[in-house]
Amino acid sequence: MGQIASRRRWWIVLAGALVGYLLLAYVILPVLWRHHEHEPGLASLPMVTRTSSGIPGDALNVGFVGSRDDAFRAMHAAGWYPADPITLRTSIEIIGSVVLDRPYRQAPVSPLYYEGRKEQFAFEKPEGTSAERRHHVRFWMVLEKGKSARPVWLGSVTFDRGVGFSRDTGQVTHHIAPDIDAERGMLMRDLSNAGMVQNIFQISGVGPTLFGRNGEGDPYYTDGEIYIATLVIDGVRRVEPPVIIPAPQFIMLKDQIWHGVGDAIAD
Repeated sequence: MGQIASRRRWWIVLAGALVGYLLLAYVILPVLWRHHEHEPGLASLPMVTRTSSGIPGDALNVGFVGSRDDAFRAMHAAGWYPADPITLRTSIEIIGSVVLDRPYRQAPVSPLYYEGRKEQFAFEKPEGTSAERRHHVRFWMVLEKGKSARPVWLGSVTFDRGVGFSRDTGQVTHHIAPDIDAERGMLMRDLSNAGMVQNIFQISGVGPTLFGRNGEGDPYYTDGEIYIATLVIDGVRRVEPPVIIPAPQFIMLKDQIWHGVGDAIAD
């Protein structure tokens, strides 16, 4: 009788462990990782750009709600410059900027593609004299009308830390800094400090990524979130700081843990 009772207890323990695993893996964790999407139309979209060769490029990590004109007014107020198109003249100018260490605030950026479309516009913020080091962001419209009946755009902001050769293609290109979350935060601060933001909220992006690589083979890491700024209308400056719409508590906890990991990597 003792052996039978012992076996029964083990079967109960094993059954309980199996049920616990199934609940954790297929019910609890999927719910915890699912965002409350403030813009439901974005939930099923891909969150990584691609190069002209179809290679996965930079991860999407920022966005805004507003018109094209709202974006240009806001970025101008925040101290960012619209990038020139790539032409023979601008290509020569950016080479001269890097080689001769002279300013070119509107230097062109290489194209990236999202769902087969090249970025609709790009902005940059130089760091230093030449176009070798710069913050830059590309944007694509993804919804003509979001929840607020205004267009919704997604973008990718990164920091060009220097010029070199692509690890994948061997072409001359800019290389990005790996901490793309830092760039995301800087762009949101610039727009907020300029009084161009009504509110900021998060949506799910690529997810936590420790060993990501973009289309040039440059490594990056991210908590996988996208910060979206709802811009003021017609450039009317907001005096109050933007309203921060909080993410779910478990997402905030995940981000805190992840940022600790990112800080450790940076050190």
